[in-house]
Amino acid sequence: MRSLFVPLFFLCLLAISGCARAPRPAAAPVCEGAGCADPPGASTSADSSTAAPDSGRDARIVALEELAREDPRAAYDLGLRYFRGDGVPRDGYRALQWMRDAAGRGDFEAQKAVGRFYLTGLEEMGSDPREAQKWLSVAASRGDRESQTLLEEATAALESEAEYVEWSTQWRSVFYRHWYHDYPYRWRWSEGRWHD
Repeated sequence: MRSLFVPLFFLCLLAISGCARAPRPAAAPVCEGAGCADPPGASTSADSSTAAPDSGRDARIVALEELAREDPRAAYDLGLRYFRGDGVPRDGYRALQWMRDAAGRGDFEAQKAVGRFYLTGLEEMGSDPREAQKWLSVAASRGDRESQTLLEEATAALESEAEYVEWSTQWRSVFYRHWYHDYPYRWRWSEGRWHD
């Protein structure tokens, strides 16, 4: 009897181990408008290490981003595209990042644009007259009359908040209209690459 028990025990152990499964990867919680919850037992999270590369990104925008790292004029264009949602999803934060990058590398149009963004506020970002004053001073020092006028507005905004709120409310829509229609791109795509 004992001689039958040992082989039967190992046979059962082998059968049970064959039923065991590898542990599932941890599933990320599912978040919706009402809050977050663990997903149903049958779901698993995607493993990003095995995901295919993002083929949905426009090769032209990828090329412009590479160019923008080298040329501040391209960084200005990329910021303008993010502001307008032209070839990329609209993103005020990225628009400002690229514009500031171009302005910091000496691009005059970007310096003026960043000053204007900070003066009027940009989408969800409120205004910052002190930061506007900084950038508009740089642009005005290059002899630009519009920057000088906007610099005076930024200085006045620091002195009277009530007047500034009234001014920015009046002018914000005007500046937005200009951003969408009056500022040209400097780079254009043709023959498989960007040209200035």
